Amino acid sequence: MKRSDLDLYALEDIESSDHPSDFIKRDNYFILILRLPYVNSSIDIHSYAYLIEGEKVFHYNRELKSIEEFGDLPKLYILLEKKIEKLIQAIKEYHINIDKLEESLLDDTIKKDFMQKWLGFKKDVSLINRLMFHAAIVIDLFVAHIKKEYPGQFDTHALDDLREEASRVRDLAKAAVEKLDYLYDFYRAKVDEKMNTTVYYLTIISAIFLPLTLVTGFFGMNTGGLPFMEDTLGTWKVVGISLLLEILFLIPFLYLAKGKRA
Repeated sequence: MKRSDLDLYALEDIESSDHPSDFIKRDNYFILILRLPYVNSSIDIHSYAYLIEGEKVFHYNRELKSIEEFGDLPKLYILLEKKIEKLIQAIKEYHINIDKLEESLLDDTIKKDFMQKWLGFKKDVSLINRLMFHAAIVIDLFVAHIKKEYPGQFDTHALDDLREEASRVRDLAKAAVEKLDYLYDFYRAKVDEKMNTTVYYLTIISAIFLPLTLVTGFFGMNTGGLPFMEDTLGTWKVVGISLLLEILFLIPFLYLAKGKRA
């Protein structure tokens, strides 16, 4: 197969590394384009374009802009199976790490880098889910076409396994996204609870010092005629008034605060 054998639209599709996963039928050949996540220390997107003519498979080399002979359909199936199996292992690792985040929330041992890890996992599994949503549909169309065009020539169970594994990666990624959303809500609830507790205690402290500030401000005025100025027990009487005001102020405040917390 040569570039000249392809129509203009098909050529544009296989040349674009940003083209989404797709299954394109033509009269004499069909095209399988797959954009799959590649998980290493980070996630990259690898795009593959294969052209199938009869039982021959060709790979489009985007760097050289050439169509190269790849092999036959069983070889393509084996390659796709290996890539999907690696993705299954990778998404399982993400689930293990997400479970550790959940355990830290349940055990109340949240670390400072919780949100940084959460954002990293969210970005990765969302990308996997998005790519595999399209790839699983395309692999399903590819398998259905192989069964129809080459009846009895391939192990249908193996083809079904490929389709199911692609769907499994998509479903596992979707489940990971949903679990991360749940963990974020759980985390925010814990943070809000701690914040509310902090605000509560700050309000208590403010309530304690409010009557004292009032008394201090009143008796600290530079005006004549202030009570207890000539009284030798004036200081203790002011202290008594302050304590009385504290009690009168705090009792209803604590009662109301207790009712809200209950």
